[in-house]
Amino acid sequence: MAGGGVTSGCCRSASGWSSVSPLPPPPHSRCRSPAQGSRFAAMRLYSLSVLYKGDPKVHLLKAAYDVSTFNFFQRSSVQEFMTFTSQLIVERSELGSRASVKEQEYLCHVYVRNDGLAGVVIADNEYPQRVCFTLLDKVLDEFSRQVSKMDWPSGSPATISYAALDGYLSKYQNPRDADPMTRVQAELDETKIILHNTMESLLERGEKLDDLVSKSEVLGAQSKAFYKTARKQNSCCEIM
Repeated sequence: MAGGGVTSGCCRSASGWSSVSPLPPPPHSRCRSPAQGSRFAAMRLYSLSVLYKGDPKVHLLKAAYDVSTFNFFQRSSVQEFMTFTSQLIVERSELGSRASVKEQEYLCHVYVRNDGLAGVVIADNEYPQRVCFTLLDKVLDEFSRQVSKMDWPSGSPATISYAALDGYLSKYQNPRDADPMTRVQAELDETKIILHNTMESLLERGEKLDDLVSKSEVLGAQSKAFYKTARKQNSCCEIM
């Protein structure tokens, strides 16, 4: 291919991962041409998470996932990597900030409040950014009223009592359901949202995603092995 870079066509392995991403591509995006992409792209939310940005670590408080469109045998690993990605994004975000991170066909939206409470939505890149941040504002406001702040630093999905995430993830699959919520939008219009083009842009100089995956405490041995195998299979797509 003239000019270097990755050759055209489908360069992903059967397991789905590209060579530099912690997330597999959404199922509808695999091995399709740009023309097909515009035809089959569907707005979708894949995960909605509430986390706490403490010192020094970020940990998950509660989450909901919709991985029903992924291969059945990959779903547990996909879910773990969505948790890993959400934690990584919050870890690399400042208090009081909003950001959107583009990764393959995903957009990962994060809002970290000044009190350390954070929310992450992982969505298809067709899904409206405005609706994602409206949802994050609503969820974090509700969570902070229902769950004592004293429980955030030591909380976990098993100990935190907050059952609304699955309902929100289901309801907001159709972004039009959120259209009447204009109050938050008026506030968001005046808020700077940082856009990162890739997950790699969040990494520090000399830091490698592979190392973060291998050290992660939220990824099981099966998920790490799955990721490692996918990386090896995708090496044929890299230009040396």
